[in-house]
Amino acid sequence: MNRPILLLITITTTLFFCANSFSNTTNTPYKQEKQTISFVETAQTLTTAKLKEIPSIINSLTVFNDQALPLFEALINSQLYYIKDSKQLIIAKKNADKSYATTNIFKPEQAINRSKKLIKKIRTNNKIRSLLRTAIARIQLFNSDPTIRENAANSIVTTLNKETAVLFEKASKTETNKKVLKIINLGLTIYQLNSSDQQQQLDAISSISGNLHPLVRNTLQQLIDTSDSPQINAAATHALIKIEQKTTLYYYLEKIFFGLSLGSVLLLAASGLAITFGVMGVINMAHGEMIMLGAYTTYVIQLLMPNHIEYSLFVAIPAAFLVSALVGIIIERGVIQFLKGRPLETLLATFGISLLLQQLVRSIFSPLNRQVLSPEFMTGALEINPIFSITYNRLYILFFALLVFLILQLILKKTSLGLNVRAVSQNRNMAKSMGIRTEWVDALTFGLGSGIAGIAGVALSQITNVGPNLGQAYIIDSFMVVVFGGVGNLWGTLVGAFSLGIFNKFIEPVTGAVLANIIVLVGIIIFIQKRPRGLFPQKGRAAES
Repeated sequence: MNRPILLLITITTTLFFCANSFSNTTNTPYKQEKQTISFVETAQTLTTAKLKEIPSIINSLTVFNDQALPLFEALINSQLYYIKDSKQLIIAKKNADKSYATTNIFKPEQAINRSKKLIKKIRTNNKIRSLLRTAIARIQLFNSDPTIRENAANSIVTTLNKETAVLFEKASKTETNKKVLKIINLGLTIYQLNSSDQQQQLDAISSISGNLHPLVRNTLQQLIDTSDSPQINAAATHALIKIEQKTTLYYYLEKIFFGLSLGSVLLLAASGLAITFGVMGVINMAHGEMIMLGAYTTYVIQLLMPNHIEYSLFVAIPAAFLVSALVGIIIERGVIQFLKGRPLETLLATFGISLLLQQLVRSIFSPLNRQVLSPEFMTGALEINPIFSITYNRLYILFFALLVFLILQLILKKTSLGLNVRAVSQNRNMAKSMGIRTEWVDALTFGLGSGIAGIAGVALSQITNVGPNLGQAYIIDSFMVVVFGGVGNLWGTLVGAFSLGIFNKFIEPVTGAVLANIIVLVGIIIFIQKRPRGLFPQKGRAAES
């Protein structure tokens, strides 16, 4: 082959590859531009369409997936408008001065304020909004975010039809998130209940038997009402019975959890009272105000740490303990030590102190209730199933109450203060003769009990509002727990708190809150007649005398 021919072949090949490369680099942008123009043109028809024509336009726009999502969301929120002169589609949000902040629906830009006379809203109705919700859910079902997919699946599963069932079938083959896949499979199973094949219906009923999703119960009940097949009705009835049994079980579990939650608060409130009452024999009517001071301390700490709410609770716990303990020591040194051996006068004195503290708080913080923010890790709930969930704040308070109880046990069992407290509680005169300074033991014991009450106030601030009367709601219950469990016995306080909390939550729905408390009080009075020293009586010569 001579050189001219070889040169000609080389040039031809080079030009071919260059042309092919140029075609590949320019083809994709051209297609994208064409698709974008097609979406804009289709969306633009909304500006001239009649109300009855909008559903078909929405169906046409659905094929553009994520590109159509902002337009659908604006339309369902009644924020899709167009400029009358240019017919340009915009998102419009009303300002305080009755003008509208408008932005281009197709590309992000700075908002421009326009008068209402210059723009016009794209109208919708219930049918269109329902279609939009389905279209949005359909687009979001294939989103990369599993949370968005879960919300979309939950939205679709309530309005299943032939079209959405096909969509679920397609999604089930690609879905990797177990939670989302569970919803999709549930939707497909429920859809099979409407099948004309009886065996397929029976298989679907067997598959969802005992499922606690509200949609399952409603669908099975509708199936019983409409089906003429005795076999289908029997299977659906059996599935409903199984659901009812599970529902009853979780109903009782929920009551037990709320009872334990109430018991954990009573445990914190009564633990300090059990110590002071057991060691000193003092009926402290100001104990509820120690709880109140702990709650207000939490509120003040949050005011001082507005940008660190997540950590303010960890600062509030020791701060509340110190504040309430210091006030408790001042009360003991200033008043109670002069009234030893005179329980009636002690009761009246501490009641007067409680009124004084309440009025002091009203003067400083006003009589209005104050709200304490919960850290993010204490918000929300742990969902066990569709009908049973455990709120994080109550769960953390339960664990916190048990932790405080264990720390208190270690203090009383493993420290010199605990040894002195136990010695004084069992035989005060003998302890004094052994050189124990009982007056300082009394002061520190009263401070320790008041400090524990302050910690109870921190816990209460996470489940209720903080107010001057906060402690009064728990003082009577705390005394009942102490008397029922055994004066001065912390294990008795633990058992008494959880027992009364659970019992109260079980009878409260039947009798009401006030009557439930009365029944509990009467029950404790009858119990004390049989066991005057409670479930776990305190040991020692002084206690037995």
